[in-house]
Amino acid sequence: MMTTDEIRDLSIEEIQAELNDAREELMKYRFQKATGELTDHNQLKKTRRTIARMLTVLNERIREEGEA
Repeated sequence: MMTTDEIRDLSIEEIQAELNDAREELMKYRFQKATGELTDHNQLKKTRRTIARMLTVLNERIREEGEA
């Protein structure tokens, strides 16, 4: 899982790529939960929070570019 500082060091394109990867990972965890294969249920929560962090930083960057 990425920290906010790590996300802020990425470019917008890199954040979007990482965001897509995290969303795919979340979908994988959801399927594993549905089939009973998921052993660490905290991964769902961690992945959702990472996605939220990425979206927050991405929206900040987009807003900054719009103001400049």
